[in-house]
Parts: sequence; structure tokens; C-alpha cells
Amino acid sequence: METFTHIKTVLGIILGLSITHSLKGVVKIIEHPDRYKVYTTHLLWAFYMFLSTVYFWWFEVHLTEIKHWDFLKYLFLVIYVITYYTLAALLFPEDMKDYKDFRTYFLSRKKWFFYILAVLFLFDAFDTYLKGSAYHTEMLKVYPIREIIHIVACLFAARTDNKWVHLFTVLAFITFQIFWILNYYMNG
Repeated sequence: METFTHIKTVLGIILGLSITHSLKGVVKIIEHPDRYKVYTTHLLWAFYMFLSTVYFWWFEVHLTEIKHWDFLKYLFLVIYVITYYTLAALLFPEDMKDYKDFRTYFLSRKKWFFYILAVLFLFDAFDTYLKGSAYHTEMLKVYPIREIIHIVACLFAARTDNKWVHLFTVLAFITFQIFWILNYYMNG
């Protein structure tokens, strides 16, 4: 258990930075509402990533089911959580001087955002596998379909500037994430 405590501390630091970055980005918009025009789809992606990061932190409690830890598992998890931070940073850059609004910024970074989000779902599949056969079997009901749909949607969204595709995708992801949380994790 001592190893897991050490690992969850490092993961918690990186995830905490992800949440901090997202919250800081939203607060900047609130503090300076006239500085940059808000883009609803961008804010919905920020909400989705916030919800996903908090949810990830919650379900990582299942890492206690891993009986043998090695450096490769640890390294994988660190890279996995860095992906959450990277997505938060992509949604809220430190400098917006080169962009007239968040829509322009989001569209200029959409390929990076959606491709990294697709990688996040691949990491999630491996993370689920790491937690053991009992956990993996429980997830098999809907999980593979969820992963495939999310990855395909990310790859498609990365290739289009269509605002309706981006809006529909984020609304579908939020809806499914809420369903997933309510269905699988409301009872601990």
C-alpha cells in the first residue's frame, strides 16, 4: 500500500494542476469578459475536461487492485495524467494575443486537442486493463463501444471546422460522461 500512496500523490499533483489550469482559465474569462469573445463550444469542452479530470481522479481508487507495481506501470500513469494537463493547457493558453477570440483559438488548435483526446481514450483502455480482470469484466458491458465511438468522434472532429460537429460532439460526450458516472460510480 505504501507504493500506491506514493503513486497517487504524484498523480494527484498533476491532476490538481490540470484542474487549477482549467479553473484559472474560466476565472480569467469572468474577470475580463470583454477581452476575448467567449465561444460556447470551447467552454463546453472545458467543462467536459474538468468533469473528466475529476471523474478520473475518483475512479483511480481502483488502482488499489493492482498488487504488483513496477516503474513501467507508474510511468504509464504519469504520462496518462499529463495528457489531462495538456488538454487543459490547450483549452486555456497563457497568451491569447495572436487570436481575436476563443473560437479562432480553438479552431487553430483543434487537431492537437482532438488527437490528444483520442490518445487519452486509448490510455483509458490500457488503464482499465491494468486494474485487473474483475474490473475489466465489469466494464465490458458498454465500455468497448464507448471507447471506439469516442475515438472515432475525436478523429472526425479533428478534421472539420464545422461548429455544429464540434458542438454535437461535446454535448454527446458530456451526456455520456454524466450517464457513465451515474450508472457506474454513484454508489462508490
